[in-house]
Amino acid sequence: MGGTILLAAGGTGGHLFPAEALAHELGARGWTIHLATDDRAERFAGNFPAAELHAIAAATFGSRTPLALARAGLTIWRGVRQASAVIRAVRPGAVVGFGGYPTLPPLYAATRRKVPTLIHEQNAVMGRANKALAGRVDAIAGGFLNPRDGGFGDKIVVTGNPVRPAVLEAAGTPYRAAAAGGPFNLLVFGGSQGAQFFSDAVPAAVALLPEEHRKRLRLTQQARQDDEARVKAAYAKLGVDAQVSPFFTDMARRMADAQLVISRSGASTVSEIAVIGRPALLVPYPHALDHDQAANAAALEAAGGAEVHPQSSLTPERLAALIGAAIGEPERLAKTAAAAKSVGRPNAARLLADLTEAIASGKTVREFREATRP
Repeated sequence: MGGTILLAAGGTGGHLFPAEALAHELGARGWTIHLATDDRAERFAGNFPAAELHAIAAATFGSRTPLALARAGLTIWRGVRQASAVIRAVRPGAVVGFGGYPTLPPLYAATRRKVPTLIHEQNAVMGRANKALAGRVDAIAGGFLNPRDGGFGDKIVVTGNPVRPAVLEAAGTPYRAAAAGGPFNLLVFGGSQGAQFFSDAVPAAVALLPEEHRKRLRLTQQARQDDEARVKAAYAKLGVDAQVSPFFTDMARRMADAQLVISRSGASTVSEIAVIGRPALLVPYPHALDHDQAANAAALEAAGGAEVHPQSSLTPERLAALIGAAIGEPERLAKTAAAAKSVGRPNAARLLADLTEAIASGKTVREFREATRP
């Protein structure tokens, strides 16, 4: 089709990475991409394939004091006016939002100007910004949303969550169960929130494993910089082969190499585990807003692709029992890996681009569903 698409996303990786995946897909189809976001995006948007990045004023209603509410309201209205100017200048065929409070001004401005609009929700529970916009937009793409839940089922199209190219490449690696007595690759990561729990719990659990299990472990663990040294020291004392770092540039490959993943259950994490197809012990971050991580984890568990364990139940003894059982049951892990992969959506970026083009051309969600029905 060609033309311009304006993407809007909050300035964190969780919002920007799926927007970047869509930008690549639409760019390959001949569209020109513009990105509206906030000042935080510079950390993540350096390689974003956009013709121009537009910084839009945004605010969240964090405090309920009258003065704070007035300031937030004025900032949001300033952002709406800025976004309206951008829309007048670039004349997008559609505006697509990916959540986070910086999406409110561009999407609100677009709906006022009758520009076709679409929001993408990564999680099984709709975020607050997307929930505020859901009644105004033309379509809602969902990573884990259930069209039968809530009041917007007529707008929801389940596309899945776009994943990085490295994840799609790793998805081509078949799951390999650990050989009897051979190395067992364990991957542990907690993302930006909640990694400290794993830094405390996993070394303590590994210390309780039988020596024959500890000798088999090949462990990769993401730990906060403040915890890195003590976690390394704990594994060295136990004689465990472990690589510990705050960040791994090749996380997709390490996930593909893993016999078991222990992680939080953010939407991107759950989507990547499913696309690559690896068995997982998921520990939802207990302080996540709206308990979205618990809902994401439940979706993969329902398919048989993961076990979900509340953080409050994971004593070192319980975690040691779970790891030990996994090491001793390679056939069960292989079945879990296959179940996870069966619900992965490696074509999510393509489906989301198809929906974006349909909305831009004036089609309704019902017409899109009919046109794409098998």
